[in-house]
Amino acid sequence: MQKHASGCVRVAIGGITAMALFVGLAGCASQGGAHPAAPALASKADYNYVVGPGDTLNITVWRNPELSSTVPVRPDGKISTPLVDELVAQGKTPTQIARDVEQSLGKYVRDPVVTVVVTSFVGPYSEQIRVVGEAARPQFLPYKQKMTVMDVMIAAGGLTDFADGNKATIVRASEGNKRYSVRLQDLIKRGDISANVEMLPGDILIIPQGWF
Repeated sequence: MQKHASGCVRVAIGGITAMALFVGLAGCASQGGAHPAAPALASKADYNYVVGPGDTLNITVWRNPELSSTVPVRPDGKISTPLVDELVAQGKTPTQIARDVEQSLGKYVRDPVVTVVVTSFVGPYSEQIRVVGEAARPQFLPYKQKMTVMDVMIAAGGLTDFADGNKATIVRASEGNKRYSVRLQDLIKRGDISANVEMLPGDILIIPQGWF
């Protein structure tokens, strides 16, 4: 009788050990991504903002207030100001746009001096950050230098209840659509700041649904 009980104990212990090993492996699998981890630092020091459709530009012509104006960048990427029609603004820096306006105004005004300031930011489509999948508010965001995945998730309202945050992926357009794993669950739910990584222009953050 004693031997039988001892055998039962060994079987039970063996079952518990196997179950613990299975749970441990499952936990590791849920935290490990299928792609290399995203680098913590990614931003480029020489980044310059370029204008995109939907941006608003404040164009000031020195000593010529009648030629100064605030204009939106149209969906076709162009702007129109007094004496300047159909000027391409998309894909250019504010300084480049100012020089183009000066060149156009030079036909009518002697030595114009123009300043361009972006007052509302959207940015070109190629540089926008996109959040898709199990975010509370999937959306696109204008890229800002030193933007991190935490900044993106704050704007997107965090994860849904169905998200598998630790299997999220960043698709990096600037590196030929290379994929990186990012641990959103650890970052948001556990406060693991080591999981916070920088974003680059054009990144797509994909958050999959988990299996429950």
